[in-house]
Amino acid sequence: MKIKIFDTLSHSKLNFEPLNSKKIRMYVCGPTVYDFAHIGNGRPIIVFDVLFRLLRSVYGINNVSYVRNITDIDDKIIVAANKLDIDTETLTKKTISNFHEDIESLNVLKPTHEPKATESIAEMILLIEDLIKKDIAYIAENHVLFDTKKFKDYGKLSKRSQEDMIAGSRIEIAPYKKNPFDFVLWKPSKKEEPYWDSPWGRGRPGWHIECSAMTKKFLGESFDIHAGGADLIFPHHENEIAQSESSHQKQFSKYWMHNGYLNIEGEKMSKSLGNILTIRDLLKKYNGEILRFAMLSTHYRKPINFSKDLLSSSYKQLHKIYSSLNSRSLENKVTHDIPNSLLDDMNTPLAIAEIHELVKKLNDSSISDNEWIECKSKIKRYGDLMGLFMRSNFQELEVEENKLNNVQIKEIENLIKERNLARQSGNFELADEIRGKLEIKGVILEDKGDNTTWKIKNEG
Repeated sequence: MKIKIFDTLSHSKLNFEPLNSKKIRMYVCGPTVYDFAHIGNGRPIIVFDVLFRLLRSVYGINNVSYVRNITDIDDKIIVAANKLDIDTETLTKKTISNFHEDIESLNVLKPTHEPKATESIAEMILLIEDLIKKDIAYIAENHVLFDTKKFKDYGKLSKRSQEDMIAGSRIEIAPYKKNPFDFVLWKPSKKEEPYWDSPWGRGRPGWHIECSAMTKKFLGESFDIHAGGADLIFPHHENEIAQSESSHQKQFSKYWMHNGYLNIEGEKMSKSLGNILTIRDLLKKYNGEILRFAMLSTHYRKPINFSKDLLSSSYKQLHKIYSSLNSRSLENKVTHDIPNSLLDDMNTPLAIAEIHELVKKLNDSSISDNEWIECKSKIKRYGDLMGLFMRSNFQELEVEENKLNNVQIKEIENLIKERNLARQSGNFELADEIRGKLEIKGVILEDKGDNTTWKIKNEG
């Protein structure tokens, strides 16, 4: 059983061949914690959670190490902390807590390790010292910089010419740089900024060296998969390769995977457009499973248009799937098969299409109970691998989605029981009256034989 992945470095779809099948190692660039995570931050968290689930299913739960870092020292953090008149540690501690709360609602598995950058400063200093010793880094005006001219493969990931790199990036052309693409490994801290003592004075690390140090610390000098958003290909991932391969003299990550960009209602998400959507704000309106389903409805490498229409469609699809899974009072059996659609570069939209084909069979009254159980088991297996369909029924999702309290739920369920008794006794006038009462409350009933399910009317 082979997993196929699209490798950014070779720009081709390849069979995943791990360096060690008993020790799969993957790294995903996590958030910079200066504010609530936006839905764009959520995309790599969700899609590479599916990859983590797949790898665990193929190679064994105990044979996969997943590292997702947290950047807790950065210019953005310092600016945000100054605006709030608090120290950076207070800000990052609170923001990390918010981040964990938000992604828990997205049903994301915990990574094996989630290191904070500030916990690996010693490793960063050692790596920088090694690059200076190898004459690949230099000191200028209290900064330590990487000399990109010393790394002949610079640009191999992004496949850009130097002219393209300059045109398409926001590189700081500081006067102390030898070359325009040279980047900071260590910088002096300004007054009131966080600092660490180093051989080059009090300062703090550059962004790129943080990930190189943490990957080495938790995964070794070489590992299997490095992933993140497409926006990180250049300069961040390009610079990670340059640093790590210059120091270790060996391949850094065997495979590189990147998810596509996310737009909001057809426009690029940006502060200037005022359309930043945080996960926290979305969770006030939509259940996390709806957000996750919406995210997986587009192939991870393609751009996704996150819109109200997409979320409304995801809600309706989830309702249909959950209702079908409960159309007979039969339990599914455990299956360990992995659908080819997911093995083929995590083709989640195709997997969702296949789920809908199985749903059609569930709703076919002519199929036997054994066939029905087989179909339900397959759908639940898709769900295990995609992080979906974990609830026993759609009503559980409705309760969370609409923040219904226990009294409201009990009232709905009592009315449904009363209606079912009326139907069984042939009192269809009373049954219709109760349906009408529930519709006024925004509750829609769906009868399938003797089984009645309910949902809250979706205004979208």
